[in-house]
Amino acid sequence: MTTTAQPSPVTSPPGRAARLVDRVVSALLRRPEETGYAVTRGLRVPMRDGVELIADHYAPTESPGNGTVLVRGPYGRSSFFALLSARMYALRGYHVLLQSCRGTFGSGDTFAPMQHEIADGHDTVGWLREQPWFDGRLATLGPSYLGFTQWALLMDPPPELRTAVISMGPHDFHRAVYGAGAFSLADFFRWSEMVAHQEDTGFPAAVVRGVTAGRRLRPAFHDLPLVAAGDALLNGRAPWYREWASRPEASDPLWANMRLDAALDRVQVPVLLVGGWQDLFLDQTLDGYEHLHRRGLDVALTVGPWTHTDLMGKAGGTIGRETLDWLGEHLAGRPGRRRPAPVRIHVGGADGGWRGLPEWPPPASEQVLYLQPAGGLGAREPAPGAAAATFTYDPGHPTPALGGRILTGANGVQDNRALEARPDVATFTGPVLETDLEVVGRPVVELAHTSDNPHADVFVRICDVDAKGRSRNVSDGFVRLGPPDPAEQEPAGQVVRVTLDAMAHRFAAGHRIRLLVAGGAHPRFARNLGTGEPAESGTALRPSHRTIGVDGRSRVVLPVAPR
Repeated sequence: MTTTAQPSPVTSPPGRAARLVDRVVSALLRRPEETGYAVTRGLRVPMRDGVELIADHYAPTESPGNGTVLVRGPYGRSSFFALLSARMYALRGYHVLLQSCRGTFGSGDTFAPMQHEIADGHDTVGWLREQPWFDGRLATLGPSYLGFTQWALLMDPPPELRTAVISMGPHDFHRAVYGAGAFSLADFFRWSEMVAHQEDTGFPAAVVRGVTAGRRLRPAFHDLPLVAAGDALLNGRAPWYREWASRPEASDPLWANMRLDAALDRVQVPVLLVGGWQDLFLDQTLDGYEHLHRRGLDVALTVGPWTHTDLMGKAGGTIGRETLDWLGEHLAGRPGRRRPAPVRIHVGGADGGWRGLPEWPPPASEQVLYLQPAGGLGAREPAPGAAAATFTYDPGHPTPALGGRILTGANGVQDNRALEARPDVATFTGPVLETDLEVVGRPVVELAHTSDNPHADVFVRICDVDAKGRSRNVSDGFVRLGPPDPAEQEPAGQVVRVTLDAMAHRFAAGHRIRLLVAGGAHPRFARNLGTGEPAESGTALRPSHRTIGVDGRSRVVLPVAPR
């Protein structure tokens, strides 16, 4: 993606169709419009190396007194995208600068994901200071990659910055790609392929690509070696993919500009963080909140029943309302606080769903469930000598991923019965609950796990089984194992501890709790070849035969909320 010639900036009011959509959105948001707006498209913002980035300026026409919002991302400035990130804020008196990142949608240079966002963000703020309409009050907002660009600016917060609203955005991209211990293949190949083609013309072509994604991407997920298979499909249009898939070490210089943990210690302004229980960046959203909260910052957190792709759908209304309220207080300087509690979470399966909390995580007590013989799960330790559970993981036919915290496809909450019926999956199911059980926090699973092949993965999942037998995933965990230290290995096998994703869910009376154990979740995580070869270049495959001991050491620890 390289620079193209740009026409001179043109200022115009929104068209009739855009205004109609704006009115509908305002009604859904239940937030009144304050002003009209005009758009200046095609502004050229110079960077320190001479590259120009293209931006659109949304200017309120009647009440321009609320400050400026900066939105930086690689996904374009089209009407739909502008609706969610610019127009709704311009209608309420904010100037909005919507900018395309380097190498995308007319901005100069070649797109290198996340490599230039620190410098480019600060150069953009420097340009803003010179604009006659900029009054010295600045906020940032946006989801996903647009959240990362905010963390990049927070590495050295400009003095004009008043607040940031970061929705489902990572601050450490290496952690997003390799944090579980294996390459997050499906998410970041699909993202690379999507971005490589996002500027191709034609809506019909985009629809075809979406419909054929499963079949079209299969070679990249299943052929070996992994990097070569992906490169063949990308055809040179996403050169960063090879680097991501073949350079796993966090200390590699590749990741230096993508690991922005220092921003958590440098930010001094109020921050609103928004996440989803089934969002791939959930862990970073929660950890970011906890870090800022410990520092005593004015930080708020909202976590809803959303996947990453819900950003533009069912999550949009809640995020829009909370963002407008937050900006009203922290950028426009309106008195009072509309937010009822610092933390708002949605509890799945609970009446009403939404809860206000003073902080995250809330207090909880531990409830322990032990793996039982014959696939049971209960509160009592099993009797000695109970038969273990066994299964075989074959990387030639890897256990598939279904649902969970993945970017696209069959993500989020799914019916797991087909997955649980596979011979390479072990399940342990508790009795019918007599009363509701509300679990809020991060569960832990400990397994007395033995494998005849030390190169093995362990994937665990907690499901809610309803009265009709439907099994829906709630929380997952994954670890990649290697040859154990003989001095630390227990005689009866290795005890594997897996900390699962944070959750907030009520298991209703009449339901059951189920634990699923497998040797992988492909292609969510690149499969373990079983040979110790690098995942990106290996071709040999070796299965592993697993044993899960049912001896009191295998257990699930649930953080249970007070009644």
